[in-house]
Amino acid sequence: MSIQKKFIFINNQEYAFQLGQTILDVARANNIYIATLCHHPDVKIQGSCRLCLVEIKGRKGLFTACSTKAEEGMNIATDSQDIFRARQINLELIFSEHCEECGDCVYSQNCTIKDYGKKFNAKITKYPDRKKGYPVHQFGPALVFDTSKCIDCGLCVDICKKEGVDFLEFKKNGRFYEVVPSDNKCKDCIYCGQCLTHCPVGAFEGVGEFEDVDKYINIQGKTVVFQFAPSIRSTIGEEFGLPAGSVVTGQLIAAIKALGIEHVFDVSVGADITTMEEAQELIDRIKNNQPLPMFTSCCPAWVKYMEFFRPDMIPNLTSVKSPEIIMGGLIKTYWAKEMKIDPKDIVVVSIMPCVAKKYEITRAANKVDGISPVDQVLTTRELAHLLRKKKIDLKNIKPDTTISPLLQPSGAGVIYGASGGVMESAIRAAYKKLSGQRMPQLELQEVRGIHGFKKAEIKVGDKTIKVAVANGIANAKQILEELAKNPKAYDYVEVMACFGGCIGGGGQPVPVNDEIRKKRSAGLYGIDNKQNIRSADENPIIQKLYKGFFSDHQNIHSVCHTSFSKKKKEVYPTN
Repeated sequence: MSIQKKFIFINNQEYAFQLGQTILDVARANNIYIATLCHHPDVKIQGSCRLCLVEIKGRKGLFTACSTKAEEGMNIATDSQDIFRARQINLELIFSEHCEECGDCVYSQNCTIKDYGKKFNAKITKYPDRKKGYPVHQFGPALVFDTSKCIDCGLCVDICKKEGVDFLEFKKNGRFYEVVPSDNKCKDCIYCGQCLTHCPVGAFEGVGEFEDVDKYINIQGKTVVFQFAPSIRSTIGEEFGLPAGSVVTGQLIAAIKALGIEHVFDVSVGADITTMEEAQELIDRIKNNQPLPMFTSCCPAWVKYMEFFRPDMIPNLTSVKSPEIIMGGLIKTYWAKEMKIDPKDIVVVSIMPCVAKKYEITRAANKVDGISPVDQVLTTRELAHLLRKKKIDLKNIKPDTTISPLLQPSGAGVIYGASGGVMESAIRAAYKKLSGQRMPQLELQEVRGIHGFKKAEIKVGDKTIKVAVANGIANAKQILEELAKNPKAYDYVEVMACFGGCIGGGGQPVPVNDEIRKKRSAGLYGIDNKQNIRSADENPIIQKLYKGFFSDHQNIHSVCHTSFSKKKKEVYPTN
């Protein structure tokens, strides 16, 4: 039996819709422009900015398109003098609680609220800044929340709740309810940065996001090297007008070198080492009846969650360091010796998708022989800002095709940037270690994609390895709850705090949604599909390292392994 189509009219044109869709849903599906500021597909409808106002024939007043459900026969107007004036007034009121600092903003290149101000001829200084002098909260070494810029739309509160952390909340201040960090001693920030990527007005930014970007380029008497994370190659192009998912590895290397940086490394090689160590630890845990499931630990926001909220599960975290930290350690040991440079004279700058990586490099347990493997973290956005500042156009720069061992990862190393990539990479290597044969089907489709919770069973000889993948802490909490009922439910669990994995990290280009995340992930999987070397154990540089430098167990331990411990609350509101 065919389902009868339903229709509405928007600006006198007829459009089909599905039951449950809002007016905004129908308009966007048909490329009809309606202004929005507080709407994001990742969270529930806010309806607070009131910029998406429309008229409905036969009904008095204006209606928010984001929260009004489409009904059969509705006749909707998206543009009129009354709508224009209402949007103008609402914008002027929004600007009264948003102190502009346009040059120091994550939306400096694509500011929606500023564009709306021009489009609707709003007088942005019509009302005095209500929030002038409001506090700036710093969330550890990772994030800054400037409440004088916050319009209290609630997106950050909802995404923090959806994340499963619930650290941001509304608190009454006189006549208003305003967003504040929690002072509850049982709640803390995990530095994931999802508040930043979902804030429509740039009230959040990374620590030092605009102030310190060129601090480490030229340091007298030091060798400054850059390394870039797996996901950066399929995301940074967006900052220069390229489509989401565009792979720009060669351009990225060339742009970094144009800054005057001679030595550039690919953290995906570090990911290959993480894969080798994690695969071996998984096998050892299974054979020796050590705590299972083993959880990945390369996401510092997830580690922070475990150390603060679930310290009872710390023994289940793999001791293997993240690819960034391993690569930094390798540069300051193996590479330093090869180049005859004192490790103390090397400055390692990481280009990361994640503001939590700014926190990770401060962990004392990551040091190698008393030296921090990484000295500075710049996010994808920060590098783009630096390149624009130096007038380097990544979009049009000639790609650098230098062949260097520490720039040649396997395909498995590159897919670390997508949710499920760490798991898939480790399983490829573990399968080879257990069976002596290459995994017949390298693509582990069950753990791919942006779904929040995925699971699979992998048969290796007479063994079955049960795995699960979560992106978003709330989904990881579901796994923890399942394990409380059935401790043997899984052998190996990958967790990434950010939705979609690192491609959706708090340091990535904004805005972001599921369609963008899918395209970014597809870019990484496309690289893997084209690689001749698709497993970490097949990578020549990895084989060379394990025959030489890593044949010394002490080198493996100091460069590749770390420890974790229970944490107290670190972030309190600024008074």
